[in-house]
Amino acid sequence: MASSTSPSMSATEKKAAVSLAGIFALRMFGLFLIMPVFAIYAGNLDGVTPVLIGLAIGIYGLTQALFQIPFGMLSDRIGRKPVIIGGLLLFAIGSVVAANGDSIITVIIGRAIQGSGAIAAAVMALAADLTRETHRTKAMAIIGMSIGFSFALSLVAGPLLGAWIGVSGIFWLTAVLALAGIGILALFVPTPAKSSVHRDAESVPGQFGRVLSNTGLLRLDFGIFVLHMVMTSLFISYPLMLRDSGGLAVVDHWMVYLPVLLVSIAMMVPFIIIAERRNKMKPVFLGAVASLAIAQAGLGLMAESLWGLVGWLLLYFAAFNLLEATLPSLISRIAPASSKGTAMGVYSTSQFFGAFLGGLVGGWVFSHHGAQGVMLFGAIAVSVWLLAAAGMQAPLLKTRMLKIPDGTNDLQAYEQRLNAIEGVEEVVLVTEESVAYLKVNSRQLDTISLEAEEASA
Repeated sequence: MASSTSPSMSATEKKAAVSLAGIFALRMFGLFLIMPVFAIYAGNLDGVTPVLIGLAIGIYGLTQALFQIPFGMLSDRIGRKPVIIGGLLLFAIGSVVAANGDSIITVIIGRAIQGSGAIAAAVMALAADLTRETHRTKAMAIIGMSIGFSFALSLVAGPLLGAWIGVSGIFWLTAVLALAGIGILALFVPTPAKSSVHRDAESVPGQFGRVLSNTGLLRLDFGIFVLHMVMTSLFISYPLMLRDSGGLAVVDHWMVYLPVLLVSIAMMVPFIIIAERRNKMKPVFLGAVASLAIAQAGLGLMAESLWGLVGWLLLYFAAFNLLEATLPSLISRIAPASSKGTAMGVYSTSQFFGAFLGGLVGGWVFSHHGAQGVMLFGAIAVSVWLLAAAGMQAPLLKTRMLKIPDGTNDLQAYEQRLNAIEGVEEVVLVTEESVAYLKVNSRQLDTISLEAEEASA
């Protein structure tokens, strides 16, 4: 492997990041594929009701939330790859159960099994095992981008596949994708020389109290909870609105989703630049939350034509994509230096619980108030989030990691040396990982001195 100060990722690190991203993308693509079509095709199943349709869409979130942190901790004990293989096999089994289901209850059971194959934490831990501290953020970013890509692709492919092979065929396809993920793991993902706990990538039991008592983190956890609750509920009603109010055949729904996603991503980029480079994170963030609430209200009150449905969805996804990109960054900035992994674990759990509740509550609202009622429910939920987010502090600090140089005997002196660097606000040494976790003010940071410390490792 390249030296710890190499400015670029080594070939092994790139291979690990790309292959793990591929595994993650295949799994998430399989989970998301039914979202844009299930509400329409579920009418062919026995015992179907709006509440059960919502439960089938969102139940994966419940089991994912329950198992992702425990499976990550299990991977510390028995190894990353066995846990990932087991999770992908569970996903494949759930897919087969759902594919063979003639009733909505069977599909719900299959979706629950799919979600129980929660490999997110184990994949992140394996990525941390296979990358150096200075390049770990890049690897995590590659994996994160793969999730966004799989979501976008699923919205385009779902309607086409639903028309060609049906929902049952989609579930069979997701089983194949899970097995393909196992193949990628076996053939392309390197096996780490050793596995250890990485506080920047994994949940640590002793850190939960500190994370759960941090009001700034709790605001963000509530935010991702609401964001995915509203997103899941949207797909209970929006496909039906496209068909009934927009007059668009299901097989053609991709013609809405594809341009909307592409344009919304282009709309998002300038605001990310403004937030990061001009230190306008808070106003950009609050503006995105407000835009999301407006889009939901527009879909509920002013979307009686195809163009109205497309226009409001464009605003929705521009805000959604911006929030999906900024929320993890905010978690990283606000979390204590040595608790980022735990903070992200709680954040992800909140996200999956939101997806579950969005399906359940969205289905109930649909049964009583119709598709427009689901959209207005989303507008109210996001408005509550906006009120909660208004009190957030503008985050100025970022997390950095340094490998503690080999042979460092006087740790106290080393810590004092790091603390003396201008712009370094917090230093936590974790000797069992041989890592120094820093909180730095990037606008004031003496990068030359910090890079000199990195080079000494």
